[in-house]
Amino acid sequence: MAETDKSDYDSGWKEVIENYFQDFLLFYFPHVHKDIDFSKGIEFLDKEFNKIVKASEEKKRYTDKLVKVYLKTGEEKWILIHIEVQGAYEKGFERRLYVYNYRIFDRYNQEVITLVILTDEDEDYRPDVYEVKRWGFEHRFKFPMVKLTDYRVETDTGVKFHNKPIK
Repeated sequence: MAETDKSDYDSGWKEVIENYFQDFLLFYFPHVHKDIDFSKGIEFLDKEFNKIVKASEEKKRYTDKLVKVYLKTGEEKWILIHIEVQGAYEKGFERRLYVYNYRIFDRYNQEVITLVILTDEDEDYRPDVYEVKRWGFEHRFKFPMVKLTDYRVETDTGVKFHNKPIK
């Protein structure tokens, strides 16, 4: 994919997430949507996220979003949602998400939830965990992931998309 195509692709996802955040969560991550108190508003923290990423040794990503939300629990608590839209296989992807998650937590000292949308065509590429296990030490970072191809069904008349994963 050419660089200009990639930036157009990324800006499209950014627009969808920013302009239709509630619907975006309801469609792809309904279990997350149900716990958020949208009446208290949401705040996109893109500039802050870019500073965190720039300070990181990891490559800069274009379609990451960082959103401050409040929960319906009634407590005065807000959390951060880090959304990653990934369009191709990336070696070390799970590790990079772990690093981003930790750096966001370190910066804000607030709970950080990472959500992933995979837009590639490779049915076998389904990263959803980063693990370290050695000498009795275990660390596991697991994140919810949806794959767009799971919503697609090929029919005699062409490709159709459903509002829920088919698999």
